[in-house]
Amino acid sequence: MGVVLNIENGKREPASIKDLIDLTAADMGRVNKLILSKAGSDVEMIPEVANHLISSGGKRLRPMLTLAAAQMFGYSGDGHVKLATSVEFMHTATLLHDDVVDESGMRRGKKTARMIWGNQASVLVGDFLLGQAFRMMVDVGSLEALDILSSAASIIAEGEVMQLAAAKNLETTEDEHFAVIKAKTAALFSAAAEVGPVIAQATRNDRAALRSYGMNLGLAFQLIDDALDYGGSSKDLGKNVGDDFREGKVTLPVILAYRRGTKAERTFWKRAIEDNVTDDAGLEKAIGLMTRHGAIADTIGRARHFGEIARDALAPLEATPQKSALIDVIDFCIARVN
Repeated sequence: MGVVLNIENGKREPASIKDLIDLTAADMGRVNKLILSKAGSDVEMIPEVANHLISSGGKRLRPMLTLAAAQMFGYSGDGHVKLATSVEFMHTATLLHDDVVDESGMRRGKKTARMIWGNQASVLVGDFLLGQAFRMMVDVGSLEALDILSSAASIIAEGEVMQLAAAKNLETTEDEHFAVIKAKTAALFSAAAEVGPVIAQATRNDRAALRSYGMNLGLAFQLIDDALDYGGSSKDLGKNVGDDFREGKVTLPVILAYRRGTKAERTFWKRAIEDNVTDDAGLEKAIGLMTRHGAIADTIGRARHFGEIARDALAPLEATPQKSALIDVIDFCIARVN
């Protein structure tokens, strides 16, 4: 199968989140200890399922955003560590739930928890992690931070239901798709970034800047994932390439290719997505149609647009190493497709 996107770029220094990792390394060490502690339980299956996903090699980008955003405004204390851990638990819980809803078999190159322990265990352990996340939020003692993260949890659940309601619907509009990914993905990025300045008691303008940064970064991040599913690698994507197609997901590349296609091409899409005829030959054809109609390139273009909005959101803030590192995250997310 031909790969559409060029992931490697030897001509220039690749975008990196090394500075973010370095700046948050000490605090992330504390987060990782807290993750292991709070994922523990006397119920043997809970730590087994939780640690299966927690230890599977994710970058922990969302908690690093919380830590860097708190550092950026001079926060001193341990509340940011608890909130960052809460953010990671919320993310892990949504992955456990997502894999059940999507009937996914692989996650970050490993079998999903549902494939090993079953759907019931995955859902219930996800619920346990959400409970632990809220307990840590309460420990921090910031009602505003609790409000932001609990609101995000509700919005994420709404996004899941929206996606379920729109499943396999090829008449989904671009605006409707953006509403889903704004809720499902971008809401947690936004909350993760905003709670940092909140507990550092930064100004309303500073909080709004980080909230906007996180929201638009999250939109860019998800759109790049949508594009990578049709031409990236499993390493960059964290799951099998073509999974969205095999699961009949209506993502932006599908929406654009369907709307721009001929009558015969739309018949192909209906057979693939609505009737679930999604073999390797079908995936090859889908990629060909997306390439012909510029659907993948335009999805990446939309992602770059949201990346620029995220960059502009940070522009008025004082120059700090953390601000520079957060800008690098935008470039890193987009550069996954080069």
